[in-house]
Amino acid sequence: MIRSFFVDFVFPVLLFLVLRSLIGGFFKEHAAKRAASRPAEPQVTPGGELKKDPVCGTYVSTATAVMRTVQGQTVYFCSKECANKLRA
Repeated sequence: MIRSFFVDFVFPVLLFLVLRSLIGGFFKEHAAKRAASRPAEPQVTPGGELKKDPVCGTYVSTATAVMRTVQGQTVYFCSKECANKLRA
């Protein structure tokens, strides 16, 4: 009876826990390497003031916009490409 309990219940549970620990450690290590190789995303708070890009007409948050000074005024662009198009 006790042997049956160990063979049918305790051993499979212990085997499951050991395998889960080994496999889980592998995936955590792999995920950490992937996260380290990716560039960090900019930390932007939601909300804030929106400005219209004069080149493409997109509204962009002042927190994430590419800023240039044009004729003494600050102009906000959605990307570096739009900012460079205004110069050309």
